[in-house]
Formats: sequence, structure tokens, C-alpha cells
Amino acid sequence: MEPVGPLICPVLVGRDDLFALADRRLAEARRGRGELLFLAGEAGIGKSRLLGEIEGLARERAFRVLHASTFPRDREVAAGPFLDLAHAMKRDRRFGDAGDQLLERLADAASDDQDAHRRRRLLVLDVVDQLAGLAATPLLIAIEDLHWADDLSLELLAALAGRLRERPAIVVGTYRSDELYPRVPMREWRARLLTQRIAEEARLNRLSAEETGRMTRAILAFDEPVAADLVAAVHDRTDGIPLHVEELLGALPSGTTMTDQIRAADVPATLQEAILRRVAERSRAARAVAETGAVIGRSFDPERLARVMDRPPERLEVPLQELVRYFFLVPASGGQFDFRHATIRDTIYGQIPTRRRRNLHLRVARTATALGDLAPAVLSAHFEQAGESGEAYRTALAGGRAAAALSSHREAFELLGRASRHVPSGTPPSERARVFQEFGLVAMAVDEAQTARAALGTARRLYLDVGAVVEAAAVVPPLAAVSHLLGQVLDDRVELLRAGLAEVEDRTDEPARRVQGRLLAGLALAYCLDFRIEESIEYAEQGRAVAAEAGDLETELHALATLGLGRLFTRRIDDGWRTLEEAARRGSEARIESEVARAYDYIGSAAWELMEYQRAERWLRDGIDYAERVERWEWHHQMSAGLAVVMWATGRWDEAVHIAERAFADGRGGRPARITCLWAMGYVAMARGDYERARTLLRSSAQEAEVMAELLRWSPPIWGLAETALLSGRPAEAI
Repeated sequence: MEPVGPLICPVLVGRDDLFALADRRLAEARRGRGELLFLAGEAGIGKSRLLGEIEGLARERAFRVLHASTFPRDREVAAGPFLDLAHAMKRDRRFGDAGDQLLERLADAASDDQDAHRRRRLLVLDVVDQLAGLAATPLLIAIEDLHWADDLSLELLAALAGRLRERPAIVVGTYRSDELYPRVPMREWRARLLTQRIAEEARLNRLSAEETGRMTRAILAFDEPVAADLVAAVHDRTDGIPLHVEELLGALPSGTTMTDQIRAADVPATLQEAILRRVAERSRAARAVAETGAVIGRSFDPERLARVMDRPPERLEVPLQELVRYFFLVPASGGQFDFRHATIRDTIYGQIPTRRRRNLHLRVARTATALGDLAPAVLSAHFEQAGESGEAYRTALAGGRAAAALSSHREAFELLGRASRHVPSGTPPSERARVFQEFGLVAMAVDEAQTARAALGTARRLYLDVGAVVEAAAVVPPLAAVSHLLGQVLDDRVELLRAGLAEVEDRTDEPARRVQGRLLAGLALAYCLDFRIEESIEYAEQGRAVAAEAGDLETELHALATLGLGRLFTRRIDDGWRTLEEAARRGSEARIESEVARAYDYIGSAAWELMEYQRAERWLRDGIDYAERVERWEWHHQMSAGLAVVMWATGRWDEAVHIAERAFADGRGGRPARITCLWAMGYVAMARGDYERARTLLRSSAQEAEVMAELLRWSPPIWGLAETALLSGRPAEAI
């Protein structure tokens, strides 16, 4: 049966205030005061529709318009939406060769330069310069679904936003507010941009019953207002979500226009069911095109579609137009087609039989290989879905190493994880070990401690199996560090480090000496964290000397930072601060991101432990900002926990709780950060007189800390519990 009328509502309902806001921002942009505007709301709420209306208004005002979309796999693709922007420029003659230039710069990101942080910063500056240079005349850049964007894309977006304030340009981005889960890159960036007033956010709410009635009337093409009971029926079934309203009414049989008919009709129970019912009504050719397009992605071009389906392009024109006519697809710039909504694409994709879906993924991957135009992350994902492990391994490994070279650690984590799942059976053990080692290191960088320990442990076993003792020993320091994050006690970590040292202590070649330095630095840190300062200083001095002799600056700075802590805790205060600041300065000059982040954390943490809160806040805030830029999330969460303590100690309790809750939610693998977050929140609850909540939080912190058996971790929650018991009238418990 045919739908009752046009599936897309012919008018924009309930968004007058947001459209007026966009109108004002476009006018300001024309006067040279651009900005970054977010449109936020849950799936199906109408963000894409509103964005389309804003684009139309911009064109009426003589703006050039560029549109890019972000897709689920783009979290694994460095600068995915900016690649889409570059292709959009290539399809628009008004931008000349700007698209080719942007593609060339993005493709040139992974050079042989070993300085990943410097390379990334130069890339950001160059890309932003290119885009800002396009804004000599009014320009609108629209980017959809930023909740799927990778960190590099968001860094580019933030840098570009800073350049808009003096240009006739505006960037409008959409994202799903219900998908900003902990550790989704957009979550951190959104909070930062809004707090610093770099961006503005407009939220789309669900439609009221009255607005649902107006939308229903427009879709059903009624001349008179819709009856209240019919409006209530539609509103009850859709919760006022515009996409649900359209799909519900579109799934009804023709002639179903009365309230009792809607209530009595076989109405789909879910949005997905409504979509599938409409799909089933289409021709066989249209269904095949829809399924193939859903495997390709949310957006595709007819040429690629024809190659994947092995059909002449002219045979696809009719089914494509059928899907457009019934609002599954919408035409896009450059002859592209987009699914009208990601939910439609995902629903169609989910119902494809497994065997057919795997075959389609393989055809998509082979077509992309022939065309040579897909990022390794997307290509490897298609090979993985197709069950082609060998190709999935090859493409994921290449892409993961390129991402790591750009400090895109989240992307590298996803890709190297895929590579580790698909290592071919005939791969030499040493190569297999290297893959797991690389995966473990990037897992540490994104605070996936459990995953990191498993991967590094596998790498060490594989190296030892083939007698690669130096390589096996090199895995020990990061393995001991991540084991510490997960609560392994000092004696076990020391035993592991000493075992690694024994494996290489008789070697005098440079690779072995470098590993010796790292193991000594690891022992220095292990003893320092247990407050055995004299032993820590002794190992730090040895590790520093060995590393300097071997030319290993990273390890030398690691040992130097630990030495600085040792000097502080032996009351050589000025000497300790100088040593730590030297480690930070030299690490920054050499752009060794892990050691810069370590120095920031050590200075900030030591400062709040010594109650120098002004120093602590300055270094921790700078360190959090740095760790976020280089995606060193293990340090980011640790320093955020420390900053929460500083906020408590200086009376900013609301901010303390906010920072601690976010760091606790976002940090999966770091037990030290969780311990600190819990007792910081517990101290605030105690200070506010909420003794029951304080007791709950502090007990959780103490239980976590007891596993680690470290004085500096365990004593704060224990003191908090004693103080809480005393304040709540239980002196015996306090004692």
C-alpha cells in the first residue's frame, strides 16, 4: 500500500526560535564576525532538517556553502569530515583547486618526521590556514554528526573556530546529545569549547502535542486542524520526535486518517519496524540498491554503487529515484546520495542476511582498493566485516601506525586493535609480538589499562618464546606501569622489573643499554610511589646516567622527573621544583609528549600534596590542556583527579565534584585516578555535612587504595573516614 501522503513534513515545525538564531548569526558573519554553532539533540529530532534550512537561507544571502558528514567509522579516520569537505570543494568550481590542496595536505600528514606532536600541530595550522583563506567572501561550512568525529577533526574544528571571529564565515555542526558517552571525543571537546565561549550551542527539543498536531496536519495535507484525539494518538506513539512522526504516518495504509483507525491499525511498535515495513513495499531493485548503499555508508555516489553491484549505471537510475521519491535517500552535492537519516541506513543494514552482508562488504572493499580512495580505517573495517582477515590485518596495521605517527591515539587504538585480532597464522612470532606491543602502548595512551596489560603481556611472552630477550625486557617498563594503574602491589612490580633487568644486565650493546635505563627508571618510580624515597633516588640517578650514555632522552627525562619528586620529599624543596621544571622544559623542547605530560602531572600532584595550591592549579590546568591536545588520556584523567582535589581544598566545591565525576566516568583503566576522584568527592560531601554520602565515597576509595597498598593512595580516604565518623558523632569508629 502507498503512504498516505508526503513522508517529509513540508514545513519546519517548532524550530522558529532556532531558525531566527541562525538568521542572526548569518547576518553577523556577513559583517565579519563569524562563529561556531552547534545544533544538538537526540536522534530523529530534526537536526539535519534544520541544518538544511540554514544552508538554504545562507545561499539566499549569497554565502558559498560546503557540506560534510561524519559517519560511525570516522572515529577511526584522522580528519574524516575534513576529507569530506575537500571532496565537496572539488565538486564545486567556485573553490578552484582548494579541494585538491586540502586533500594533498591531509594525505601528507604522515611523513618521515619522527616528531609526532610537531607534525600534528603543523598539520592543524596548515589546514586551518587553508580553510580560513577561503573566507574572503561569506562562507558557511556545515558538518553533520560530530558525535562520530575523531580527535584530530575536533582539534581542527576548535582551531578554525578561533579564526572565525574576524571573518565572514560560520561553521554549523550537528551532534546527537544522547550519544556523548564517556570517552566519546566530542564529549571533552564540546565542554571545552562551550566553557571557553569558542562555540555556541542550540538544543532541539521534542515537539509538544500542539506542534505534533501541526506536523501531522501538514503531512496528511488536511485543510482543517487535526482533531485533538488524533493528535494525542500520534503524539503518544512518537513522543514528539519528528522522524518518528514521519515514519509512523508513512507506514500507515492509505486511507487511514481517523483517530480510531490510527489506534486500531497495525502500527509499527518501533521506528525500526516502521522503516522496514516501508522498505518491504519497494521494488526488488530498489531494495537491492538500498542494501548496497547501506553497506557502502550513509553517503555514496552512483558510480561506486554501480561498480559494487556490477550493474551499468543507467540500470540504477530508476531504483535510485524510487528511493528518493519515497524519502529513503536524498540527493546531495556532486551527484551523491545520502540516506535521509542515519537511523534509516542502520535499520536497512541490520536486516541484511549475514552471508549477503559479508559479500557486499567484500565487494565494497575490492572496489575501494581499485579506486584507491578510502582511508585505511574504513577499508580495513570493510575487509573485517567481509571476513577477509589477511586484508583487514594489512590495511589496519598500516593505518594504525600512520595514526600513531600523528598522535591520533584513539584512531591508532581502534586500528591496531583490529590488526591484533587478524594477525595471519603464518606471521613470525617477533612480528606478531611487535603488533601487540604497539597496540598495548596506544591502549595505555587512551587509558584502556586492562587491554594494555593483556596486549603487552602477550607481546612479552611472544618475544621470550623466540629468544628476543632485549625486546622482551623492553616491554617490561610499560607493563609494570600499567599494572600499577590496575592495582598490582609494589613487590610484584619490582619482581617484574628486576626480572627484565636480569635478562639484559650483562649486555653492553646500545639497544640493551637503553632497555637497562628504562628498567632502572621504572624501579625508581615504583619505589617513589611507595614512598621509599632513598631507594627511588638511587635508581633514578642510575637510570638517568645509563639513559644519557645511551642517548635515550625520553628515559633520561623520566628518571629526572622521578628524581625531582624524590628531592621534594626529602625536603630539598627548591631543588626539587627546579628538577621537575627542567624535565618539563626539556621534554617540551624535544617534543616528547609522554614525558611532558608526566612532568606536568608530577609537579601538579606534588604541589597539592605540599599544599601549594596556586602552583598546583596552574600546572594541572596547563597539563590537562596539553594531555588533551596530544591525546594522552591516562595523564589527562590523573591530572583531572588532582585538580578536583585542588578545587576542594580551595573551596570551589561544585567545580571539584564536576571535575571528579567526569574524570571518574571517563577514566576506565586508571585505579589511581579513581581513588583520588572518590576521596575528593567524599571530602566535599563531608564538608557539606552529607556524612552518609561521604562515608560511601570514602569507603569505595579506601577499598580501591588498599589493593594498591601505597601510603599516598590509602591515607587520604582513611583520614576522611575518621573525620566523617567524628563529625557524625561516632568517636569510637573515628578512633
